[in-house]
Amino acid sequence: MIPELSNPSVCMRDPQRVEEILQSMVKAGSNTVQVIADFDMTLTRFAFKGKRCPTCHNILDNSNLISNECREELKVLLDTYYPIEIDSARSIAEKLPLMVEWWTKAHKILVQQKIRKDLLATAVRDSDAMLREGYQLLFDHLQEHSIPLLIFSAGIGDILEEVIRQAGVFHSNVKVFSNYMDFDESGLLKAFKGELIHIYNKREGALLNTGHFQELRTRPNVLLLGDSLGDLTMADGVQDMENILKIGFLNDKVEERKKSYLDSYDIVLVQDETLEVPNAIMLHLTGNK
Repeated sequence: MIPELSNPSVCMRDPQRVEEILQSMVKAGSNTVQVIADFDMTLTRFAFKGKRCPTCHNILDNSNLISNECREELKVLLDTYYPIEIDSARSIAEKLPLMVEWWTKAHKILVQQKIRKDLLATAVRDSDAMLREGYQLLFDHLQEHSIPLLIFSAGIGDILEEVIRQAGVFHSNVKVFSNYMDFDESGLLKAFKGELIHIYNKREGALLNTGHFQELRTRPNVLLLGDSLGDLTMADGVQDMENILKIGFLNDKVEERKKSYLDSYDIVLVQDETLEVPNAIMLHLTGNK
C-alpha cells in the first residue's frame, strides 16, 4: 500500500478495493492511464492560511475589470445559489435547473461589463488564486510520462488557462473543457461560447467531446480528481473503461457531507490543501516509488 494513504486526511470506505484498482492499473501500465480533474478547489486550493482562495469566477468578481454594482449583483447570486449547490438534502435533479439559472444570470451580468481580453492576465496575477501544494510535480510528471490531463471545469476557461500558464505548467498534455469567453474584434467580451458547462452537466460535456475521448481509447484507466458529487460523471465519455480510481477533496461542510463522499469516491481527502496523495498514486502508477 502507498504510505501516503495512511495520511490523517485520508478516508476510505473500502481500502481493499482501492488496493485492487491500483494493482490492476499498475499491471496495465502508465501508458493506459489518463487523468480527469476538476479545477476550482480540486487543482486549486480551497483556502490558504485560513482565508478562502478564489475560483475562476471569483477572480473576475474580485478584480477591477467589473464595476462595484456588478460585483454586488454577483454576490447576491452567490448567496442565493451556493447554499443550494452544497445542500445535501436536495437531489441533483432538483438542483440542476437552479444551477443553470445561476450560471446563465452570472454570465449575462459579466457580458454587460465589456471585459477586456488583454486585462485578464493582470486580473489573475493580482488575485489570490493558488494551485494546491505539489502542483508542479503533478503537472510536470504527467507531461514527462505523456499522460493526458483533462481539466473539466464549470469555471471560465480563459481564466483557468491563465492560472496554469502563470504557474508555468500549461504543458502540451493538458486539455481544458470549460466555459470560454467570446470577444469581439476590439477585444471586448460579447458572449460566452457554446454550451454552458455547469457543475451538474459535466457528463453531457464529456459526451459532447467524444472526439477527444476517441483519441484516448487506448487509455481505459482513469484517475479522477474532484471536489463535488457533480464531478463524478466527468469520466462518462471514456470508452471501454477498465478501471477508475476516484479521489474526492472534501473541503468544507465536512460532517454533513462525509458520508455521501465516502459512498461515491474511493478516496476522500478531508480538508487537505495538498496534492500529496494524488502525487503518491501517480508516482506509484508510473513506477517511481
